[in-house]
Amino acid sequence: MPGIVGIVSQRPADECKSLVSCMVTSMKHERFDTSGMYAAPDMGIYAGWVAHENSFAAAQVFFNERKDIALLFSGECFMDPQTRSKLREKRHEVGETAGSWLVHFYEEEGNRFFEKLNGIFSGLLIDKRQSKAFLFNDRYGLERIYLCETKDATYFASEAKALLQVRCDVRAFDENGVAQFLSLGCTLDSRTLFRGVELLPAGSIWSFERGACRKRKYFSPGTWESQPSLSTEAFQSQFQETFARVLPRYFESPAKIGISLTGGLDTRMIMACRPDIAGNVVCYTFSGETGQTFDDRLAVQVARVCDLEHRLLRIGSNFFSDFASHVDRTVYVTDGCFGATGAHEIYFNKQARQLAPIRLTGNYGSEILRGVSTFKPIGLSRALFNPELNRALDSVAASLANEHTHPVTFAAFREIPSNLFGGLAASRSQVAFRTPYLDNEVVALAYQAPESLRNSPLPAWRLVKTNSGLLSSIPTDRWPSPDTPQPAAALRRFFSEATFKLDYLNNEGWPNWLSPFDSVFTRVTSSLKMVGLHKYLHYRRWFRRELADYLNDVVSNARTQQAPFWNRGFLEKMANDHVEGRHNYVSEINAVLTLEAVERLLLRGARSGEEELNRLDTPVIHPVFGEVV
Repeated sequence: MPGIVGIVSQRPADECKSLVSCMVTSMKHERFDTSGMYAAPDMGIYAGWVAHENSFAAAQVFFNERKDIALLFSGECFMDPQTRSKLREKRHEVGETAGSWLVHFYEEEGNRFFEKLNGIFSGLLIDKRQSKAFLFNDRYGLERIYLCETKDATYFASEAKALLQVRCDVRAFDENGVAQFLSLGCTLDSRTLFRGVELLPAGSIWSFERGACRKRKYFSPGTWESQPSLSTEAFQSQFQETFARVLPRYFESPAKIGISLTGGLDTRMIMACRPDIAGNVVCYTFSGETGQTFDDRLAVQVARVCDLEHRLLRIGSNFFSDFASHVDRTVYVTDGCFGATGAHEIYFNKQARQLAPIRLTGNYGSEILRGVSTFKPIGLSRALFNPELNRALDSVAASLANEHTHPVTFAAFREIPSNLFGGLAASRSQVAFRTPYLDNEVVALAYQAPESLRNSPLPAWRLVKTNSGLLSSIPTDRWPSPDTPQPAAALRRFFSEATFKLDYLNNEGWPNWLSPFDSVFTRVTSSLKMVGLHKYLHYRRWFRRELADYLNDVVSNARTQQAPFWNRGFLEKMANDHVEGRHNYVSEINAVLTLEAVERLLLRGARSGEEELNRLDTPVIHPVFGEVV
């Protein structure tokens, strides 16, 4: 997956370079990954990078004219056009690479450079003029930097596995991290699944100078929270102006852009305000094996109105026949942040890359703009765990329940970087991931929404209608068009919500006491053509049918049952009860399969795990890469 790695240490240069080489190798997962190394031995800095070929970061290392400033960068930066234009003019005068304007920006802004960046990114900036190096990330912490500090070195990497490759002492589960994962489905703040490995806090700069490390934050969400609320009219006007002005930044690319199109409001806003570059854009929608969801039907209509090509990317039979490999690849690539029930993400994005190497998505719009949240305790059966772990789970759930934060802060700085990170990491292993809903200007403005609009779809609908009357006439999967007359609008809204909840229950699981009637509910909803209207992922059903043998094999594996946090006697019962339809244990199954793969692939040795991953069509490739010194 794209990212950076490095070691800050006064240990022998050859030793550090060898370790960095190993770290870079562990992060190269695809044939289209490219990489390199850079070292400043006199400063004790040794670093490397991985990027998708032809991507923004593939042209690094970025230098100034004198090459006394070097930048290793992961992700993308979306600056305002005037700033970019001025800096690029300077770049063109000296014929430098496409990302060198960032270095010029640092030369002009100094330490203010970091807080003025916009996007999802991380980087290492080496300023030889000051004999300083700066390790930094975006203000949300979404471009992760994993850290391991020892008495004589600081190790950092965009993927935890790179640290696990070179530090045997961290190849163990962190008990508190596991408790958070089993309670919430993710770890929180700086915690990870691995002992001695932490995350760089969001909006951080760590500066290294003469063996000392100064740690500080360049941004706090309190800066945005202190803004005054706007009136309804002022917010609506400013929202439309800001979104329409910001969005073209995310369409800038010499490569083709794929819009991951759904039937919802967030991609509808993108389509309504898109710049006129249709020849460089293709639309696609992820879908199930057969049939059509609401997303499928509505996305086709939206693409047709916009005169854009649209494709349905479906789950094929190879998804089930190679499911074990898909799970392993997902867990390995995402360092366990995405597991068995996320095995589809790399599968779909691999198809998407065949259409376009950049994926523009409406992800996070509903969280930022409308306060939609799915972040809550996942409620795994306590019979699955040993007594000591159960006590730790109680503590995690209580700590989250006691949190009182601004809803946009919760979304942007808690839910998205923690709970929703796994899907992003899986996606980014295949494509460059872009979303305008984490643009600094969009998020800052979301804090100023009046209370009456904080959870309302009306600002989004008004923006769509202002920019495209035809798109505003097409309902979404959950909301009728505001122009739909009453009582038709109320009936459509009721139908959408009712079918969504029914579809959710039928796919994610009825209460356990209704599980014996599962086949009856399935036949009834199928006869009413409601199953699949909203959802195309059916892991609960798949674990009972297509994947039942795989489930039984993994759960019965002796090594899985030896894990210290499971109640070993419950595992076999769990698998049998789910397959036979007596209970719904899909969440428990996901937890067991995911942590089993983490232990096998990452803790007991990523090298042995790669042998299993090579069974996929696109194996793990580790070609030789260059070094710049």
